[in-house]
Amino acid sequence: MRIVVTEFMSLDGVVQAPGGPEEDRDGGFAHGGWSHPFFDPEVVGGAFDETVSKAEGLLYGRRTWQNMAAAWPARAGDPFADRLNAMPKYVVSETLSDDELTWNTTRIPGDEAVARIRELRDTGDGDLVVMGSPSLVRALLHEGLVDELRLIVMPVILGGGKTIFPADGLRQRFELVSTATGGTGVQVNTYRRAAE
Repeated sequence: MRIVVTEFMSLDGVVQAPGGPEEDRDGGFAHGGWSHPFFDPEVVGGAFDETVSKAEGLLYGRRTWQNMAAAWPARAGDPFADRLNAMPKYVVSETLSDDELTWNTTRIPGDEAVARIRELRDTGDGDLVVMGSPSLVRALLHEGLVDELRLIVMPVILGGGKTIFPADGLRQRFELVSTATGGTGVQVNTYRRAAE
């Protein structure tokens, strides 16, 4: 199974709180919901449809999982939401208990995350898709476990906030395999891991 990371990203690499003002205020982040003016239903919506159609499962960090699990089950009846709601999900968390899990979710304890995600990656033929979850994505990149990056780059600079890129000094090479530009200036860039 491939691990595919899909992220809304500003020009300066920020991925924090693209969905709403209360999504993630860590560090005093005041730009929650910044992606909305640039969402292009055809280009961005099409990219998400394609990503979810190839997914065997979804992998999240705790905060992103809580936000998604609170929102998507209520959207049942929409074909995209129904696909999202039906597939298995995994959440990496030290603080959630198993009895708090909903939305067809299995918990992966944080101290077992790398080993368990390696096991998941070695099973199945589809994709294990990660959305949001910047701390988890940094760890996956550091471990060399990301097979594909789908960066949905919005034409805005936010001046600071969470990113997905590790600052570990390790070089990793990716190749651009597709790009699409929407009428709002958003670009969907797909990169696959390349041999060094």
